[in-house]
Amino acid sequence: MHSKKKARPQVKAKLHPRNRNRERYDFQQLIATCPELAPFVRPNPFDDESIDFANAKAVRVLNKALLMTNYGLAYWDIPENYLCPPIPGRADYIHHMADLLARSNGGKIPAGPSISGLDIGTGASCIYPIIGTMEYGWSFIGSDIDPVAIESANNIIARNHELHGKINCRLQTNPKNIFRSILQPDESVDFTVCNPPFHASAAEAQAGTMRKLRNLHQRKASKPTLNFGGQSNELWCEGGEAGFVRTMIQQSQQLAGSCFWFSTLISKQANLKIVYQALKLAEAVEVETIPMGQGNKTSRAVAWTFLSKTEQQQWKNSRWKG
Repeated sequence: MHSKKKARPQVKAKLHPRNRNRERYDFQQLIATCPELAPFVRPNPFDDESIDFANAKAVRVLNKALLMTNYGLAYWDIPENYLCPPIPGRADYIHHMADLLARSNGGKIPAGPSISGLDIGTGASCIYPIIGTMEYGWSFIGSDIDPVAIESANNIIARNHELHGKINCRLQTNPKNIFRSILQPDESVDFTVCNPPFHASAAEAQAGTMRKLRNLHQRKASKPTLNFGGQSNELWCEGGEAGFVRTMIQQSQQLAGSCFWFSTLISKQANLKIVYQALKLAEAVEVETIPMGQGNKTSRAVAWTFLSKTEQQQWKNSRWKG
């Protein structure tokens, strides 16, 4: 007697309504756009088509297929052992930032290249600028402390005509600085996005990778296989997520008039208290916490501005034409 196939939700309800990745992956459509995905697709325990999410190459090729199918890219790839971003979650952050801008613009999302974002730690994947450019026509500055990541991001931009002139990648030569030497004195951006380093040490990052592998029902691993990728600067920094964000908030105060909405992801809920204290100390005028979720994972972005209501209105009138 055959066991009845378990009903699986067809829509990922936690994702943003405009997210192109809400429905279950159509692997046949993805393979049609990106044939190199085919060897990695196989039935999962639910008898649905899937990939082995513990296989670094499979995840990388799935990302490529998603970006080609849903966002019209001609090319995307990253060097081995670099962080491979989960695209649905990254897209959610961009859509929520669009909603935040819309709230200050009479409900209409400001679109087009005159709207600019700064992606702090853009990584080899250049994922936030790609999605923001393809979804809303925005322009971006992408910063990173790793020259290999910058080279990879520039290669992706060079090989996709739609990204030409829209994304400007800049190397941060001083890891202690987040904004200085990236944003020029006469430059302004409408928002920032950031996926900060999660862990406080290499050992903690290694333990996190091991935990991920166990969660994917792997045999008990004795050492991480880096299937999820990630260079040391992508995975950990002194002080971890809380320390990095606290520094970002302190430094954002020096650029109070150069950005409408600063923002960052906060993965660990326990860090929110530290973040709110830092924002109070920096005298942020408004603070917004945006809940996000993907599968069983919950996360949030915290956004803040130093602009008064009058300054916000002046900003909108001078920069947001469309």
